[in-house]
Amino acid sequence: MKKIVKFGGSSLAGSDQFKKVANIIQADDSRRYVVPSAPGKRFSTDTKVTDMLYQCYDTAQNGKRFQDLLKKIKDRYLEIIQGLSLNLSLDQEFETIEKLFLEKAGSDYAASRGEYLNGILLANYLGYEFIDAAEVIFFNEKGIFDAKKTNQILAQRLETVERAVIPGFYGSLPDGSIKTFSRGGSDITGSIVAKAVKADLYENWTDVSGFLIADPRIIENPEAITTITYKELRELSYMGATVLHEDAIFPVRKAGIPINIRNTNRPQDEGTMIVESTCRKPKYTITGIAGKKGFVAINVEKDMMNSEIGFGRKILSAFEKYGISFEHVPSGIDTLTVFVHQPEFEGKEQQVLSEIHRLAEPDSIEMESDLALIAVVGRGMRASKGTAGRIFSALAHANINVKMIDQGSSELNIIIGVRNQDFEAAIKAIYDIFVLIQL
Repeated sequence: MKKIVKFGGSSLAGSDQFKKVANIIQADDSRRYVVPSAPGKRFSTDTKVTDMLYQCYDTAQNGKRFQDLLKKIKDRYLEIIQGLSLNLSLDQEFETIEKLFLEKAGSDYAASRGEYLNGILLANYLGYEFIDAAEVIFFNEKGIFDAKKTNQILAQRLETVERAVIPGFYGSLPDGSIKTFSRGGSDITGSIVAKAVKADLYENWTDVSGFLIADPRIIENPEAITTITYKELRELSYMGATVLHEDAIFPVRKAGIPINIRNTNRPQDEGTMIVESTCRKPKYTITGIAGKKGFVAINVEKDMMNSEIGFGRKILSAFEKYGISFEHVPSGIDTLTVFVHQPEFEGKEQQVLSEIHRLAEPDSIEMESDLALIAVVGRGMRASKGTAGRIFSALAHANINVKMIDQGSSELNIIIGVRNQDFEAAIKAIYDIFVLIQL
């Protein structure tokens, strides 16, 4: 059996956390390939190493003295080395970093050094082989991840390596320069490695015991999710659930490899299993609730709109022209509403409205700002009658006005629009009706 284990920044923030990680890896002989993040916060007011690197590089790029900032980063790693009693020096690595900062190697290079250095430390501590991600993770000339090349070369490289540490978050461009994934991209690296070695399981270790049905900042001690499908996770991740990078799903999903979200500080907890499909019945009708604030609804009205071929395309092309993506487009016989991110829209609103008038000649356009979207997700909704009715009832009981409701044909999720000010209360009402009140 082969397991890929990825550890987040909080799991590797200091020497004590490194010891926990080593104990977890050594407790299961099948945990053969390890993907580390950069050191995260050791305490609430601490700074993540990646943020320190960004600041350090920005200072260097502006022609200012950055060596003192670089020394603080070096001291973070030195503290870990001393805490683990390692016979290891990173002096040469930091000399190279200083040199390339002066040569302005790029912010991607700067950010990647957190994972790179942590990978060296962890490999040394475990006695595993260190493989630089730049040698096995590839992007094309446009900066797009090259899945085919990566899978081929990574699989060949690891075929003869029994145990290895591969840093997360970055790879290389065709010219050899460093390219990073988006923030939190170490999750993606773990998924890529899992696919390459045809792993039986991808364990993603973080500081929470898996996914929760709702945000614990809104719901006190929300129930945990024991099993969730990739589709459900995709919906929740897109709407703000941040335990796992949403793009980490794709490589393992295609390979049929399950993901297990685990807690480094509570390794006895089983966490959440993420699977392609399951015959297990969910404990509740819903699997999870997630949402985002900060949307604006543009409501376009025109008599006989439904009989005008291409009307929807005309409306959406106005947003496309100004680089604005849409979230949802509920419609009626004579109305079509487009939900977009308010911060993206505000600076271009008049241009977009003018374009809509020019292209579609609507009777009227109205806008409503400061809205929030909430996704209620669950495979159990397919077999349950009256789910939407229960949501409406719960929100009405909480005196919350529903601005929009939209359900896809998959019956996997229902999207509800409410005012920003009602966001938290709406989530509480939905959680209560499906989780706390057993019907």
